[in-house]
Amino acid sequence: MIKILKYTEYLYLFVAIASIYQIAVLWNQDRNNAYIFVFFAVISIFMFWFRRRYRKRFDAHKQEQD
Repeated sequence: MIKILKYTEYLYLFVAIASIYQIAVLWNQDRNNAYIFVFFAVISIFMFWFRRRYRKRFDAHKQEQD
């Protein structure tokens, strides 16, 4: 599989960590913007696990064919 796809999983984790940091900073100042970052954090974590599972399944299927 293309190696860059493996690293995109970790890009989602980076976005989730950055969003969690922004949530911590904005929570008491501007809660409406903090909710937007909550949404980004949840979606990023979901996409990390989804892409990871899909990649592992694809790699297992590829090894079965070889």
